[in-house]
Amino acid sequence: MDDLNHIDLPASLVAELYPSSLIDSNDSPENFQPVSPGVSNTVAEPEWKWLGNNNQHILIIVNYPGMAYLPDRELGFLTGILGACKLSVGDVAIVNLYNYPDVFYKDLISFFKSRIVFLFEVEPSSFGLPISFPHFQLQSFANCSFLFSPSLLVLEEDKVLKSKLWVCLRRMFGL
Repeated sequence: MDDLNHIDLPASLVAELYPSSLIDSNDSPENFQPVSPGVSNTVAEPEWKWLGNNNQHILIIVNYPGMAYLPDRELGFLTGILGACKLSVGDVAIVNLYNYPDVFYKDLISFFKSRIVFLFEVEPSSFGLPISFPHFQLQSFANCSFLFSPSLLVLEEDKVLKSKLWVCLRRMFGL
């Protein structure tokens, strides 16, 4: 296993994770109805993939090309930030926006019922927000608190930026 984005699971474990199938294996192929191509009146919601359990409805948006979520190093740093805030990965939902180029804030905050949204190196405008705000400014909008910040890698390597983030986190979480 190289990282969290490339995990090979044994077939027996997959079978335990998915004990019931979507297709009854006892059903004959003649009973299957083919899906005919056509135009739908509804827009299909993306099949969301995220890391975490979203227990506290905190959405973390990152942008890493070619990754399911984020690199191990950045995940380790993020886990440390969450721990300092008395949170864990189970309290958040981490979404790599790179995998959803046509999705905007409304879709994500609605699906995840977000009350707090962190944008790590994701410009508010590229997230579809109709407002602009600088790094480290807590911004309320659409019943959420937003925080726009440099990337996790930049934060990890810069003590001044890290301290600016910490000031915001202390205000946001009452630490």
